[in-house]
Amino acid sequence: MALIIQKFGGTSVGTLEKMRNVARCAIQAHENGDQVVMIVSAMSGETNRLLKLAHEIAEVPDSRELDALAATGEQVSAALVAMTLQKMGARAQSFLGHQIRVHTDGAFTKARIRTIDGTRLKETVQEGKIAVVAGFQGVDSRGNITTLGRGGSDTTAVAIAAAIEADVCEIYTDVDGVYTTDPNMCPTARKIARIAYEEMLELASLGAKVLQIRSVEVAMKYGVAIHVRSSFSDRPGTMVVGEEDLESVTVTGVAYDKSEARVQLIGVPDKPGTVAGVFKLLSDNHVSVDMIIQSASSGSGETTEVTFTVNETDLARVKGLIEAHMDSLGGGTSVEYDSDIAKVSIVGLGMRSHAGVASKMFSILADEGINISAISTSEIKVSCLISAKYTELAVRSLHDGFGLDKLAQTNPPPNKQGRKIRQSS
Repeated sequence: MALIIQKFGGTSVGTLEKMRNVARCAIQAHENGDQVVMIVSAMSGETNRLLKLAHEIAEVPDSRELDALAATGEQVSAALVAMTLQKMGARAQSFLGHQIRVHTDGAFTKARIRTIDGTRLKETVQEGKIAVVAGFQGVDSRGNITTLGRGGSDTTAVAIAAAIEADVCEIYTDVDGVYTTDPNMCPTARKIARIAYEEMLELASLGAKVLQIRSVEVAMKYGVAIHVRSSFSDRPGTMVVGEEDLESVTVTGVAYDKSEARVQLIGVPDKPGTVAGVFKLLSDNHVSVDMIIQSASSGSGETTEVTFTVNETDLARVKGLIEAHMDSLGGGTSVEYDSDIAKVSIVGLGMRSHAGVASKMFSILADEGINISAISTSEIKVSCLISAKYTELAVRSLHDGFGLDKLAQTNPPPNKQGRKIRQSS
């Protein structure tokens, strides 16, 4: 008997017929003798519909009430899936985040999980029931409903897997695994059979939509075995694992992200603490900053330019924060914003031992006439900021230029048992 977490995204529960499909998946595992906990997202498009209503009322809605509203999408899915399971003859019970005490901090719309009490879930599956949990949501120390940010149901699933010591966390989605790049953009994309946590973490952080970045962080910390697979197929998907002895190709995948916006501060006083004050302001208001570039001082040595990127959804708030902070930057500072950008990245553990990867990337983009406006790197990735209109061309050129169209595939191991994991904290 295995204890399995099955997470289903919005497209997998988008209609009642699709809910019957995921219910059959859970029932099959249960009939095979496994204990099953399902994590469900809101029905496809529902969260966007709710947020649109909120923004029709206020340009910047109150974040506490926004969470109270957005969490209802998952509540609906959990109840409907539990009813579907019952109709199909299974014993099932739904749970909301506060009922199993997914305890979070108080950062509304971007809350982070502190602890999970898995007692009720363990009792439920031991009674022979299938537990259905609303993903994406939790509760803070004051009893307020919180949400975990876009893709938060993945984080819910992996954190619960850690808390109840599940054997595997199966992430079901509308694709059948992790690909070398977006197959909708690049027809030569290939499915990856096994990928290391570090590579998946980079791909998730760089725009790959298969797994949410925080879910991969939790999986890597607690050794949660993740199997990414399709809701509509029995074929093996992609195993996300922690082995360091994987055969590492130089580049494993190409990612892109069109959801970022660029902020450029011009004429910033080149004095200690000035730039730090800007980023502290953003940090205090829970705004995540990605790429940061500071140019050399001007000829007089009195001013500098600072460019950074934020999520496009935070841009309106960032504008307000910076405009309110302009007086502290001096009268000569100006600011420009640009949301018509994209970040393209290459990722691979093999970069650690292969030279010339970055220069090859730059050459490929240059050959296509694509200008690079910013660069960031780590041990296993290189990212370039480009004009959004060149995104598809850049992704296809990099994918085939690094030979990913010829990447060999092997099936992941049939054994679904993962390493045992410690209590989540």
